[in-house]
Amino acid sequence: MNQYIDQAKQEFEKALLHLKEEYGKLQAGRANPSMVEGLNVDAYGSSQPVKAVATVTIPDPKTLQIQPWDKSMIAAIEKAIRESGLGLNPVNNGISVMLNIPPLTEERRTDLVKVVKKLSEEAKISIRNARQTAHTRFKEAEGAGEMTEDDKYGSEKKLQEVVDDYNGKVDEMERAKSESIMTV
Repeated sequence: MNQYIDQAKQEFEKALLHLKEEYGKLQAGRANPSMVEGLNVDAYGSSQPVKAVATVTIPDPKTLQIQPWDKSMIAAIEKAIRESGLGLNPVNNGISVMLNIPPLTEERRTDLVKVVKKLSEEAKISIRNARQTAHTRFKEAEGAGEMTEDDKYGSEKKLQEVVDDYNGKVDEMERAKSESIMTV
């Protein structure tokens, strides 16, 4: 019944990847392209992510530069950033949009740590849900005579070891991100 454990591992990996992406979007006082790459911009009559219409670079640790491939997109990119709720003020220099990332206040750092904890808890919930799905499959296999009760308990034990490992990875990611946010 290792196939069920392997399927659960794939779900666990997706949860970790999603957590990493969400952590990347957090404004931690440093420029990070993922903060704006997913913002939707009205481009050519449809909504597209910034990364589909521009190049996002980091000229220095506190600045993001968004250079659209078509200069007529600058105003639309500015508008998308202003309406995003990121709290950043875009500066149009005629060629690109510059974003200066302000230093974090102590209050903002504390708020971000709370968001980090919430995101890690969501990842753990995803892991628990995938574990529950595997448990259900074990019971179904036992009921269908495909595995014995001992095999089911052995598989559940092995699955729990994997779950504990992934929960440890989530905790480590949370600790590292919280530390980086609180470091001035």
